[in-house]
Amino acid sequence: MGIQITPSILNADLAALGAEVGRIPSADWVHVDVMDNHFVPNLTLGLPVIESLKAHTDLPIDAHLMIEDPDRWAPAYAEAGCGSVTFHVEAAKAPVRLAREIRNQGARASMGLKPATPIEPYEDLLGELDMLLIMTVEPGFGGQKFLDLCLPKIRRARAMMDRHGVQTWLQIDGGISLDTIERCVEAGADVFVAGSAVYSASDPDAMVADLRARAESATP
Repeated sequence: MGIQITPSILNADLAALGAEVGRIPSADWVHVDVMDNHFVPNLTLGLPVIESLKAHTDLPIDAHLMIEDPDRWAPAYAEAGCGSVTFHVEAAKAPVRLAREIRNQGARASMGLKPATPIEPYEDLLGELDMLLIMTVEPGFGGQKFLDLCLPKIRRARAMMDRHGVQTWLQIDGGISLDTIERCVEAGADVFVAGSAVYSASDPDAMVADLRARAESATP
């Protein structure tokens, strides 16, 4: 598995999501941020919008659930056809059970960590996950500045994955741009969420290609 670029539609024109997703045909996934105004201080899209969006794109949907009680709600996103569903470990009551339930619904199970959440307590969970998401901004709003302080955690996560021999993807979300993506690749990440960098560009798909090229040039 090589570098994957996953544009976030949080910074797209939400009134024309079908057309906006059509502007990124070379993306690997469409990243959809689901926020409930409880776990994070913002309110965004939910399950009905994702179900509607699926009719307008062949790209797989990467649902990032920044919500309370993901144990209750996350399986429904997998059942609705999302290719990957990320829950936050800070909100999950039974992360192993939830990851297995997401997988049983046919989606890839992913666990997200806020910037201040350490990876070490969850080392034994890596084998239960298809992807680990490390946030490099505080979740809730797009357009924030990348937090370099998260780079050591990315390195530690990659070292753990290598030590256990797991095939878990390592996704980074927050402040990803042409200026920051190389640092994340060098730290061990391979899946990148980019929102404002993609949708503020005059040609979003060209930016997807530029991000991929920049990341691949930094791959060991």
